[in-house]
Amino acid sequence: MGSFQLEDFAAGWIGGAASIIVGHPLDTVKVFGFFKGMSFPLASIAVYNSVVFGVFSNMQRFLSQHHARESEASRSHTLSDLLLASMVAGVVSVSLGTPVDLIKIRLQMQTQPFQEGNLGLKPRAVALGVQPVYQGAVHCIATIVRTEGLAGMYRGVGAMLLRDVPGYCLYFIPYVFLNDWITPEACAGPSPWAVWLAGGLAGAISWGTATPMDVVKSRLQADGVYLNKYKGILDCISQSYRKEGLKVFFRGITVNTVRGFPMSAAMFLGYELSLQALRGDHTVTSP
Repeated sequence: MGSFQLEDFAAGWIGGAASIIVGHPLDTVKVFGFFKGMSFPLASIAVYNSVVFGVFSNMQRFLSQHHARESEASRSHTLSDLLLASMVAGVVSVSLGTPVDLIKIRLQMQTQPFQEGNLGLKPRAVALGVQPVYQGAVHCIATIVRTEGLAGMYRGVGAMLLRDVPGYCLYFIPYVFLNDWITPEACAGPSPWAVWLAGGLAGAISWGTATPMDVVKSRLQADGVYLNKYKGILDCISQSYRKEGLKVFFRGITVNTVRGFPMSAAMFLGYELSLQALRGDHTVTSP
């Protein structure tokens, strides 16, 4: 079996779609509230997860096969392999996710109370009695590129790297090891129940620990529409701490953790079952 497989990307797309369907009632503010009647959230997040899962799975498989040539333990998951594959997936996710998150936050700011990271910002366009800056997703992209250049689409990229690289390490690594721990040695692969439980717990762990940097990332991306408050990551952290204390970085941690379980459980279960169907396997297999 070759090291690069397109099935992982297709299965990641299906898993991403499953997570959005499950998370829709729990995540309307962060994802759907400002794209009513549009397919943008489903399409973009499904594609995003497709790339992340495809990159992680192929990278992890490549590393495992490399070690298999040097060792007999070809089936074991080494921590170093999982760590490197997770970090690569995190970097790739940032390249895709930063513009998407930026557009979501910019549009949300002007149409409804901005609760990303529980910041509690009010819709400024309404409060100030002015016309919204952006007329929609396409106009938002065009405006940002025109006024801030292509680099403007990556505002907050540093904070997102600090959120997603460790975040995906705490996403994939717990998932794989929990699966290995739950699944009896006699089984060829984990059961759907094991996938659901391991995926849910991994999502809760990842989203819970990512909350502080998610708050910083969101504040940086919200900055610059009507005024510029922050000079960078450290300035944002400093100002936020000085004005609101340490607790500001943990706002929304309970919601993020609780929401992370069903969305990630659906994500991993959709991924694994669709991968099984695509490959014609009879058992669920780990990435």
